[in-house]
Amino acid sequence: MNSRLLMTLEVAVGAPQKIGAVPTGARVTVPITSGSFEGPRLRGRVLPGGGDWTVLRSDGVLELDLRITLETDDGALVQLTSFGLRHGPPEVLAALARGEPTDPSKYYFRTTPRFETSHPKYAFLNRLLAVAAGDRKATGPVYTIDEIL
Repeated sequence: MNSRLLMTLEVAVGAPQKIGAVPTGARVTVPITSGSFEGPRLRGRVLPGGGDWTVLRSDGVLELDLRITLETDDGALVQLTSFGLRHGPPEVLAALARGEPTDPSKYYFRTTPRFETSHPKYAFLNRLLAVAAGDRKATGPVYTIDEIL
């Protein structure tokens, strides 16, 4: 299976909203405040108002449910939803929680973005599958999103 770079997406996050223990694990909602994206066929900014709905499961796996709106540099709006998983050795996850720079090869952080748009120029996004590798920075995650060919 082949892939190619679709975009690099950086999102900035606000203060976490710690909902607490729910039946599936520990729930935290993280508001998305801004960000940017750039790739060979599109670039632009992340609009405020999205979020990442996370659940830390009892097995130590963090489930991620990201929902954001992208605005391309020519004004098109694109809805991005993405489900993913993040896990790794306890000392690496503790360093991430403290906001320390951490080598992304030391932990697993993968998501499956999906796109929706009504703009004809970006209709190709409605018809593709993508996989992303994440890197958690102190200000928010950075995703390298590859289109599956």
